[in-house]
Amino acid sequence: MINTNEKLGAYGVWANATLLRHLDGLVAGGATLPAGALRIFSHVLNAQAIWLGRLTGTPSPVKVWQEHDLAGLHHWHEQTSERFHQYGLAADEAELNRLITYTNSIGEAYTSQVSDILTHVPVHGNYHRAQVAKELRAAGLEPINTDFITYCRELSAKAEMADVPSL
Repeated sequence: MINTNEKLGAYGVWANATLLRHLDGLVAGGATLPAGALRIFSHVLNAQAIWLGRLTGTPSPVKVWQEHDLAGLHHWHEQTSERFHQYGLAADEAELNRLITYTNSIGEAYTSQVSDILTHVPVHGNYHRAQVAKELRAAGLEPINTDFITYCRELSAKAEMADVPSL
């Protein structure tokens, strides 16, 4: 059986790392990253930290729209992307069905199922990485493809080279 949460969690790690490598390359080539791209990608990584806090009952170390420079983006990726993925991998049926109640950034109270959060975070990241791509293109910089199917194609190619089944 295919574990969609496992695959989406791994995709989120890959997509964030792929975008960071691309941003590093742009800066190494002399480009100035658009402030809007940094702001939006900061939001992606902040959201991961916030959701991890909600899932674990711990306070978030960041605010939803807190902005980071490139080094800060690396830091928050390292602190949250794989950790979020591992949380999903470790979740058993009871955890997947658990409901959590939390307050969003504007003070509204909600209750969500853990499995829905594990789906939401990678989908949310995908939405905003597309906005980062648009910001890069508007600044005359070439964006990178972080589409889910691109990740799946890379997985398949690696599996084929290693002669093992893909995820």
